[in-house]
Amino acid sequence: MADDGMAINQPADGVLGRVSDLLFRRPGLLLAILLGPPLIWIGVVYVGSLVALLVQSFYSIDEFSGRIVREFTLKTYAELLRPSNLDIVLRTVLMAASVTLASALIAFPIAFYAARFARGWIKGLFFIAVMLPLWSSYLVRVYAWKLILANEGVLNWSVERVGLTPLVDALLSMPVIGGPSLSFSYIGTFLVFVYLWLPFMILPIQAALERVPGSMLEASDDLGARPGQTFRKVIFPLALPGIVAGSIFTFSLTLGDYIAPQIVGSSRLFIGQAVYMHQGTAGNLPMAAAFSMVPIVVMAIYLWIAKKMGAFNAL
Repeated sequence: MADDGMAINQPADGVLGRVSDLLFRRPGLLLAILLGPPLIWIGVVYVGSLVALLVQSFYSIDEFSGRIVREFTLKTYAELLRPSNLDIVLRTVLMAASVTLASALIAFPIAFYAARFARGWIKGLFFIAVMLPLWSSYLVRVYAWKLILANEGVLNWSVERVGLTPLVDALLSMPVIGGPSLSFSYIGTFLVFVYLWLPFMILPIQAALERVPGSMLEASDDLGARPGQTFRKVIFPLALPGIVAGSIFTFSLTLGDYIAPQIVGSSRLFIGQAVYMHQGTAGNLPMAAAFSMVPIVVMAIYLWIAKKMGAFNAL
């Protein structure tokens, strides 16, 4: 037995054995080796790129030569406050807010049914149905919706069959959200955004509703509360962190997207399109960087509010 004990305590032979013994005796070193490379990658690539954007936003462009003047100035941010640029910012924020609100209204009853009533294979089918759109390419889904919303698409064909063409024409004739067709209007962009990001709203709400004890609903019913009162006083407050957590995804993804508005939408720009245009076509990197700072600032404020509401507890 003594020989066995000595064999166990004896250091392993070879370089790999000594390294293994060192890592076993110093778990902190093992943790540093495992987390070091990804943290360095995040720090250099992600945080470094954000810092580079921030620095670029304080430069300006020479109006005559078109070259970047690498001197600290607030000229670019002053240009960002022009009415045309503020219109792009306001348009994007309003679209993100409307998509988030619509997604929450659609997702809540779906998530509530899945959390409180779905069982067994039905619940498995629910998760497949929610996740299935995410298994296909983003571009495929957007281009599919462009075909669906076109004048010759299946949606207009269905609307014509049920006699609702005058309603669609009335919506398209509205001055701000309308257009020549659903695929060239803010209405179409809104529908595509809701479709794209709806799963990111359903799942956090469903997770939050799963945590609501059934005994609380029974106690509310025993105390004589009506269904509306139970929803306002019990269900909604407990599900609110999940709603806010889902809104973080839908709001931020809409705020920074530029592909969907480019394919389905009007000629008016969103923030992502403005960044792409200034960085690529116009060659105005300081203005592109200044536009890039807007979603970062907006999301920082939004995440701070969400943290105060306990949204990260439902992630």
